[in-house]
Amino acid sequence: MAVHLSAPNPAELFPIAGVRLGVTEAGIRKANRKDLTVVLLDAGASVAGVFTQNRFCAAPVQICRDHLALAQGIRAMVINTGNANAGTGADGLARAQQSCAVLAGKLGLNAQQVLPFSTGVIMETLPVERIVDGLDAAIADARSDHWLRAAEAIMTTDTVPKAFSTQVLIDGALVSITGISKGAGMIRPNMATMLGFMATDACVAPALMKQLATELADGSFNRVTVDGDTSTNDSFVVMATNQAAHAPITSLDNAAGLALRAAMMGMAQKMAQAIVRDGEGATKFITLQVEGGDTQAECRQVAYAIAHSPLVKTAFFASDPNLGRILAAVGYCGIADLDQTRIDLYLDEVHVATGGGRHPTYREEDGQRVMQQSDITVRVLLGRGTASDTVWTCDLSHDYVSINADYRS
Repeated sequence: MAVHLSAPNPAELFPIAGVRLGVTEAGIRKANRKDLTVVLLDAGASVAGVFTQNRFCAAPVQICRDHLALAQGIRAMVINTGNANAGTGADGLARAQQSCAVLAGKLGLNAQQVLPFSTGVIMETLPVERIVDGLDAAIADARSDHWLRAAEAIMTTDTVPKAFSTQVLIDGALVSITGISKGAGMIRPNMATMLGFMATDACVAPALMKQLATELADGSFNRVTVDGDTSTNDSFVVMATNQAAHAPITSLDNAAGLALRAAMMGMAQKMAQAIVRDGEGATKFITLQVEGGDTQAECRQVAYAIAHSPLVKTAFFASDPNLGRILAAVGYCGIADLDQTRIDLYLDEVHVATGGGRHPTYREEDGQRVMQQSDITVRVLLGRGTASDTVWTCDLSHDYVSINADYRS
């Protein structure tokens, strides 16, 4: 059951001029489920992507990087669930390339103008013939208001489709932004199995797109973890169709660029946090704020040490204020000159530890009260400097083990 996350209302998802999405049931792994999506882009769109840092990356990730580098103008995407096409060697690359070539042929494009994406089971042969057979139906289904259908079609172990929209005024023009994401396990985007797609009709100079995608990922998807596993397939793609009625944005630091980046960052954080809220078996959504660090990087280092500790995560699941586990994770995070006497720990407003030990006013019943909540904030003050950073995670439950034990069945 997702933590404070409900299915989106399709009426609240804004169409993006220049983007159409089509969905069909191709039977890629299971019958009677939406599992094949095409995204069709008008000419003139700008596209950039950020991908997994896992060196054992999937065939579609390799091809996406190659096609984006060619800069021929991305016009379409093909996305399948049920099979990750990872750990499939040269055959997997050939099958992903075939899906691009066939879709390109149907649309009058070059294969290099198509990006492929896959998510699902690793080390199984991609049934590309089922993808090919389903393309006509997916193309025929393509409409600008099919964002929710696409969000449903990219799900694997997700329990809730994830789709969000917002609008912002830029130079007097109303700009729309809509995005979808999927992921519930194997999540630590390190740019789980995570996919994210965000589109806007804003006019953005093509040279800015890679910077924009990277900054959005760094502020959102690279701040979440469910289980600490970096997927072979993580992909986050940003599209700007350049159809809004404002002058092209040539910098992310001027008024127009700052407004667009802020609106898109808010969306990206909602998309990323939704993945954690729908983490496999999750019952708690936990915000880890680390403050007073020497650098942002060491703040993240502390936050991830806490977020990845099975002992911490199971304590949150049980609402057990065994908070020494958090302090232990801070201590082993790898900061050699960390001074424990300068560390403070809070659960929401409850001051748990200070000066290297238990705070004099802390009572265990107060800690338990906070840990029984479904949304919890953990604050760690390092007393080393002025840097801070935030990571979002969830607890680790019996259901996480069950879901992953049965994943291929």
